[in-house]
Amino acid sequence: MRLLPPPKAHRNLETTPLIARTAGMRLSSALLTALPLAALVVVALASTRSSAAPGGSPGDRRTVVVELFSSEGCSSCPPADAVLARLARDQPVAGAEVVALEMHVDYWNQLGWADPFSSAAFSARQRAYADAFGKRGVYTPQAVVDGASELVGSNEPAVRAAVASAAREAKATVLVTRSGDRVAVAISDLAEATEPADVWLAITEDGLSTAVPRGENAGATLAHGPVVRSLDRVAEIPAGTHGVVKVGEVEVAVKPGWRRDALRAVAFVQERRSMRITGAGTTSLR
Repeated sequence: MRLLPPPKAHRNLETTPLIARTAGMRLSSALLTALPLAALVVVALASTRSSAAPGGSPGDRRTVVVELFSSEGCSSCPPADAVLARLARDQPVAGAEVVALEMHVDYWNQLGWADPFSSAAFSARQRAYADAFGKRGVYTPQAVVDGASELVGSNEPAVRAAVASAAREAKATVLVTRSGDRVAVAISDLAEATEPADVWLAITEDGLSTAVPRGENAGATLAHGPVVRSLDRVAEIPAGTHGVVKVGEVEVAVKPGWRRDALRAVAFVQERRSMRITGAGTTSLR
């Protein structure tokens, strides 16, 4: 585990706008390239809860979102990247379908190697989790499971145990469908919440690796789990909404250099204050 670098390396995070540190972050490359703002409103389709058990029958796998805050500039991170990749590939936890999101922070970039996958938005998101968990600082590699618990990302037995525990919680069902480069999200079995929630859309790319020439990992070729290429808040769910909701279509901007056959769209519902994730779904963009 590596603690946050000296203050100079992350001083810019303190200037992150308040909305970005609490309600969530937006990357500079927005996914919403053609969708009218009015279409982002979540429309409730049912005023009562579904009679089906949340998350499906007891024998079904329930989605569990594992976010890994990592950096190519941190020598403690490659083992955690490998843990996340195994969880995503092998799905070894009974009753759980791991939705893996590898987010590269930028506060190691001044220490010898600028991580090409890093973003200040991911650093700000990690700080928002620190606030939610009552922590005074951040570190890498940090795993956050369903927005509800955090631990060292390279501790595979502990991460698996946290995933197993999260899979026992009731989940909303999140169905992600695509038509060309447009993605739609339908949410059912949504339990009534006492606080607003947001629907986030991440685009991940699997199979990425980097030959690092400088910094703590100089000379190593680092392989990663599903790296988050972009992350956007695409809809808001008012407090008290429950049952079934639907999100208008979002157009995905696939950038040059992204390998389409390795891309997935991941949608998840996250409570705004607690940051607890209550459901997730994915689809391939192949």
